[in-house]
Amino acid sequence: MPNCLRRFLSDESGATTLEYAMIGFFLSIVILAATRIIGAKLSAAYYLPVANNLT
Repeated sequence: MPNCLRRFLSDESGATTLEYAMIGFFLSIVILAATRIIGAKLSAAYYLPVANNLT
C-alpha cells in the first residue's frame, strides 16, 4: 500500500492537463477582453455616426 501511495504522489501526468486548462482559461479571457474593446471601437467608428445621421 505505501508503494502505491508513493507512486500516486510522484505522478505528474495530471499536472500537464491542469496547466493546459489554465492556459485555455486565460486565453479565453484575453480573447473576450479583446473582442469587447474592438467591438466598442467599431461601434463608435461606424454605428454611432450612422445612427446620429438617421435622427
